[in-house]
Amino acid sequence: MNPTTPTALIAEDEPLLAAGLQADLARLWPELRVVAQAGDGAQAVALALQHRPSLCFLDIRMPGMTGLEAAQALAEDWPDDTPFPLLVFVTAYDQYAVQAFEAQAVDYLLKPVDPARMAACVARLRQRLAAIGSDTNSAANSATTTDPAADALQQAMAQLRGLLAGTAPPPAAVSRLEVIQAQVGNLVHLVPVTEVVYFEAADKYVRVVTADREHLIRLPLKDLLPQLDPQLFWQVHRGTVVQARRITSARREESGKVTLTLAGRAEKLVASRLYAHLFKGM
Repeated sequence: MNPTTPTALIAEDEPLLAAGLQADLARLWPELRVVAQAGDGAQAVALALQHRPSLCFLDIRMPGMTGLEAAQALAEDWPDDTPFPLLVFVTAYDQYAVQAFEAQAVDYLLKPVDPARMAACVARLRQRLAAIGSDTNSAANSATTTDPAADALQQAMAQLRGLLAGTAPPPAAVSRLEVIQAQVGNLVHLVPVTEVVYFEAADKYVRVVTADREHLIRLPLKDLLPQLDPQLFWQVHRGTVVQARRITSARREESGKVTLTLAGRAEKLVASRLYAHLFKGM
């Protein structure tokens, strides 16, 4: 395949819709090559990291990992030497919900996909890919031009932050958690939330890490997060939430990630590029 040939991944758990989307793309964009199809979010992430496509069409509601969660995972794990793909979210949300997506620079398709909307989406994607290619060629001839791939990634980070914030539950929807009840056999440890240095997702559990102990609780991190005070606990990775007052320093790396040093713990945590904006000098 020609390295300049645009490529795409389609993540859609309904086979008929996936086939219809691929047929529309073949008709409207003959030179585009669909290199992979996924039926769930986790498979979409794995295949995207394997094939590194130019575009990803992500269904919002997929089994296990949603389209937004898959995009978040890609943003955190995407290799530094490859331009981040353009993202198109495919959604069955009503028009009011779609306005939140339209406010961002990420494109969307509303189910059932309207032919005219599909054609407009393809035209916009072709224009953006051409612009990225032009910027890349210009950057290759100029030592002072910023890296367009890095700029595109930063733009995608801002878009995803906006979309993820738009889907978060209202702060008052869930009462704040003050004590973690971690059970080991017949014994329940009561851990004040203020003593927790960080929380880390571990399969079906969450590690509760204090200065001198660790506990496991059987609660998904996404269910725990709304119960924490966002001013006190910062999400720094899709699987890590850290108490801000326990962070003593933050070192920004060339990759865009940030290495965190913690009070009371020898290990260091990594804040992904998606959350690196939290660590800026005053």
